Amino acid sequence: MASFACQEFCKELDMVMSKKLTQITTSVVAGNRPAPVRVRLRRINCNYAQPYPPDGQAFEWWQRLKNAFGTASSAFVDASLQQVTAAARLPTGGISEIAVNATLAFIESAQPKDEVESALVIQMACTHAAAMAVLGRLGGGYGTDRNVAAKASAASRLLRAYAAQLEALRRRLRTGGSQFVRVEHVHVNEGGQAVIGNVKP
Repeated sequence: MASFACQEFCKELDMVMSKKLTQITTSVVAGNRPAPVRVRLRRINCNYAQPYPPDGQAFEWWQRLKNAFGTASSAFVDASLQQVTAAARLPTGGISEIAVNATLAFIESAQPKDEVESALVIQMACTHAAAMAVLGRLGGGYGTDRNVAAKASAASRLLRAYAAQLEALRRRLRTGGSQFVRVEHVHVNEGGQAVIGNVKP
């Protein structure tokens, strides 16, 4: 009797959860922004998993991945997926489908235009994941002073690296690193004087 009640409860819970998931997905799709590309992972061993399409639409899924990574190269997509799967892990340490899909959403939202931008965005996503993992392990500053200081220092370096990567993406790649310099010529006639700078009466 208890197992039957448990099965019924699980079915009801599953229906409620699937309804919530459908409503969330629909609201994202109904907006201006489509739902991000996702992968499913088939675990080969503890350190390697093979990505595959979640809905079986292999060709469309691969095209969406190419668009997300800003490339026409299947080899670049394959290598990038392997790198993301190896680097994007949750704080528990194992290969995580959630972490890989979150990283793909991050990459797709940056809309890289080519492989160079995509490589930088992948580095940004993995740096962010590593920084959050270190901050999670910091856990409110418990442990020996040396251990806390090392983790805080690592988190600080990762966050600085992320800020530098973001600056490089925005300033150097997207705007071409151009600077605006204004040159003014001042002509002083014979017998006149000129003062350059802020002059207050």
